Amino acid sequence: MDKKDMQRVEAYLRRTFGNATIRVVPRARKTDSAEVYIGEESIGVVSEDKEDGETSYDFHMAILDIDLED
Repeated sequence: MDKKDMQRVEAYLRRTFGNATIRVVPRARKTDSAEVYIGEESIGVVSEDKEDGETSYDFHMAILDIDLED
């Protein structure tokens, strides 16, 4: 993902989740994805998929059972 695409995805995530602290930053040694942070905590990865002349983005966030409140 290039810087412009990361900025566009970051703006979309901020609007969608109503959180201005979301950041999309490049990953080391990866060009097709970026890490998503809220503040200093990594919450997931967004991947870029280019196929048949179209581009889409997939956001993946793992939720650990130890993080869930009972």
